[in-house]
Amino acid sequence: MAKTNPFTFVQQVRSEVSKVTWPTRRETAVTTVMVFVMVLIASIFFLLADQAMSWGIGLLLGIGD
Repeated sequence: MAKTNPFTFVQQVRSEVSKVTWPTRRETAVTTVMVFVMVLIASIFFLLADQAMSWGIGLLLGIGD
């Protein structure tokens, strides 16, 4: 691994950071809302799947209502 001095390293880091395409505030907000919506949909799905499996296993084992 090549050794570089700290000054050269900082220059290289600054050069690379300037190439990054940062998201806008709006893109960040929209993505955050989408994540929360998907979490809500997934949690509802797994709640319903858990309830259905619990009901089915209860019936299978004869302990259902």
